[in-house]
Amino acid sequence: MPLVAHNNLPAFEKLSGEGLKVLKPDTAFHQDIRELHIGLLNMMPDAALSATERQFFRLIAESNPIAQFFVHPFTIDALPRSDAAKKHIDKYYETFDQVRELGLDALIISGANVVGSELSGEPFWDALIEVADWAHDNVTSTLCSCLATHAILEFRFQQKRATQDSKKWGVFEHRVVDQRHPLVADINTRFDVPHSRWNTVFPEQFEAAGLKILVTGDDGCVHLATSSDGIRSVFFQGHPEYDTVSLLKEYKREIHNYTIGESAVYPPLPANYFGKFETGVMSEYQSRIYAAMEKKTDLPEFPEALILSHLNNTWHDTACAVVGRWMGLVYQITHQDRDKPFMDDIDIDNPLNL
Repeated sequence: MPLVAHNNLPAFEKLSGEGLKVLKPDTAFHQDIRELHIGLLNMMPDAALSATERQFFRLIAESNPIAQFFVHPFTIDALPRSDAAKKHIDKYYETFDQVRELGLDALIISGANVVGSELSGEPFWDALIEVADWAHDNVTSTLCSCLATHAILEFRFQQKRATQDSKKWGVFEHRVVDQRHPLVADINTRFDVPHSRWNTVFPEQFEAAGLKILVTGDDGCVHLATSSDGIRSVFFQGHPEYDTVSLLKEYKREIHNYTIGESAVYPPLPANYFGKFETGVMSEYQSRIYAAMEKKTDLPEFPEALILSHLNNTWHDTACAVVGRWMGLVYQITHQDRDKPFMDDIDIDNPLNL
């Protein structure tokens, strides 16, 4: 939340010039703390449905101790679901019609599991376009995670993702390339982000779409970008919401897929995630898997309990900082009049005065 320039201390003007939000006293005195309503379009498969809820809810809750957050999860009916997942959704989720009638201050769109090479052939495609287009016209800001970023770059900007030679999987170092933007002002200029994807949208494609690139990886890939106005759309290619154990659970699933014949190659270790001890444990486990499969005996138990306490999380604090700044920007923009639609509240060409 912003500082209040209650006197003429030069530091206030300097901080404001650096991109920090600084309010004049007459503006501050007329502010009330209110709630923010945030939608979560959860398109993840059944196995990750609840974990995705917790990950994004946690980032929202830790982002700002002042505002009150109402998070409204909903999903797309066309996605295949088990009976257990359908019961969970029916009991705890809202419908898009309910969310649309309520109105939102912000929207998060999760990734999704895909089965084909063309996103436009996926069962969520048409419904996702409907939600994203509604949000573009009626919601202050939409944050897109990984595959959602790829989908919107394709249908809104005609920038199709490309398949990489190998999966970008693990924890990778990134750097802020535009420190002026309020989303990344005064955060660590270098920080880690988990990735887990076969496909990518290249920097030149973000630029061709007229988007602002804020954070890139050491290999040049874009992690964080925004729409040209700086706030209406926010794009992640990585997964800053991941828990410490998320990549471990993915690795476990990949090994399972290998053992049942769905994958022809034993999965490589996620990059920069395991230390020497965990790497040794996993190497031994791989040998035991090979031996059990050759002898057609029971597979050994995955050694999760052995390595959980050795895993490090090097991305969560920065993820909270970025999401906190996003929440703060949404709060400031929407605070002017809760009953006004987004289009009437702000200068849509430059809402952040960039």
